[in-house]
Amino acid sequence: MDSRRPSGQSRRGFTLLELLAVITLIAILAGIVIGVGRRASEAGKTARAKAELAALSAALETYKRIYGDYPRILSDSLSTDTASGQALYAALNGQRGPQLGATDFPAQQRVLLEKSRFTLTSPTAADNAVNAVLDPWGNPYRYAYNPGASWKNSSFVLLSAGPDGNVTLPIPSDGLISAAYEATQLDGRPLNLDNLYANR
Repeated sequence: MDSRRPSGQSRRGFTLLELLAVITLIAILAGIVIGVGRRASEAGKTARAKAELAALSAALETYKRIYGDYPRILSDSLSTDTASGQALYAALNGQRGPQLGATDFPAQQRVLLEKSRFTLTSPTAADNAVNAVLDPWGNPYRYAYNPGASWKNSSFVLLSAGPDGNVTLPIPSDGLISAAYEATQLDGRPLNLDNLYANR
């Protein structure tokens, strides 16, 4: 007989309150672990997007050295929200020249995009098919460069819409990402706050 236990007292199990307390504690710890995991996952995606934006920027600089200018591509509008991503892919894949008109090269030129480093809309499509580079959240990278009368940016605009996938389109016609553009809201939610830019 256990001398520490008074005579006649049997070992009891958890009471209902103790059991609920243990379950609550486990739920809180699980929530913390899941939250930390989500934040780490988002941080990893953000880091990957920044690295991909840097690689795309480097490819665009090489394109400019070869062809004398960046590919001129109009900003997406809400009705054609993948057009600039497709045109950017075509340019870096050696299919598209720098001008807005007569954009296709007669024959494929030098490929400046290391496709194995990126996620594509159609990864198994033919090399000369319509395609686009996707950010880590599954949205096409946005691109605009049209150095006409209103364009004031000395370079191009290249961005990821970030975790929420929202971005105000079209990109401003002057190519400048202003504080007012970044503060644009829809239904009280900021659209551009989490955008990631290549050259900012």
